[in-house]
This record gives sequence, structure tokens and C-alpha cells, in this order.
Amino acid sequence: PTLKTNTFMPFIVLSMWGAILASLTCLQQTDLKSLIAYSSISHMGMVIAALSLQTQWGLMGAMTMMIAHGFTSSALFCLANITYERTQTRIMILTRGLHNILPMTTMWWLLACLTNIATPPTMNFTSELLIISSMFNWCPTTIIMFGLLMLITASYTLHMFLSTQMGINTLNTYIQPTHSREHLLISLHIIPLMLISMKPELVM
Repeated sequence: PTLKTNTFMPFIVLSMWGAILASLTCLQQTDLKSLIAYSSISHMGMVIAALSLQTQWGLMGAMTMMIAHGFTSSALFCLANITYERTQTRIMILTRGLHNILPMTTMWWLLACLTNIATPPTMNFTSELLIISSMFNWCPTTIIMFGLLMLITASYTLHMFLSTQMGINTLNTYIQPTHSREHLLISLHIIPLMLISMKPELVM
């Protein structure tokens, strides 16, 4: 570690600790939009840690993560709004069973959740790999914090997907089918993300 990095060490530790706490808060959420918002806080904790390292890989990882999470988080908020417009509730347990009613939307939910947990070969995975590598080079014990953070992220993302899409629908109201403009909106989030994932050096 350089002198500059040691100066920023409290910020690196606090940002990683904050990211873990934000992820744990996600596990407690029943409100869909609150969960997605806290997920963004968790990811920005990793960005702050990467920027504080002031290494080339750290800066590339932070830049890539901000762009990737911009697409992913926006897509998740759009999907949450599509769900809210049809169910009039943001409580996840009340929106279950939508895979039987809106199967195409469930596919979009699955893709957005897979990018949120940084599944290879998405740009999210590239960014996390760069950040983890730079953090590990600085201090090998940070891999424990990153491992815990990734485990919690996968847990709340899976919880979000299963709670909103699987199970039996308990609402007795009529649910409108999705419109083509909504599918276009989500595809304009997911498709650019997939295309950039094929050539991530464009944003590095």
C-alpha cells in the first residue's frame, strides 16, 4: 500500500462496511422499491472503496460498475413500477405468482436479477472482478468482506425474484397484460448492457 492509499484506508473500510450493512438491510425489506434503492447504496460502497485505492484497475472497476449498475438499477426500478401499476402494492409477498400471469415480464426480471448479482459474462461481473483484484492486491483479507458482500447480494436478489414471481398469486384483482412500450423500455436497458458486456473496454 502507498502512503496515499493508507491515508484513505478509513474510507475504504467504512465504505465496505457500509456496503455490507446496506446489503443486510436489503434482506429485511418488504417494500420492493426500498430493496432496490438499498441495493444501489451497497454497490456504491464498492465504488467508493475502488476509487479510494487510486489504482488503474480500481478506477476501471469503479467506472464500469457505475455504468453497469446504472442500467441494472434503472431496469429493476422500471420492472418494480410495471408490477406496482398492476397490483397497486409494493409489498413483495402480495405480488407473488406473476410468472403465471406475465411470463415475459418474469424473463426480464430474471435477466435483471442475474446482472444484479454479477453473473458472468455481464459487465457487472467484469467490474466486480476488477475491484476485487485491486482490493486483494492492496490487502488480501478484504476478500472476506467481498465474499460476504457477494453472498448477501445473491441472497436478497434471489429473495426479490422468488417473492415477486414464484408462488401462488393471492390478489383477486384483474391484472392487465404488459404493453409493447414496457417491453421496449426494459429491452433498452438490458440489450445495451449485454452489448457492452461483449466489449467492456469501451467503458474502461
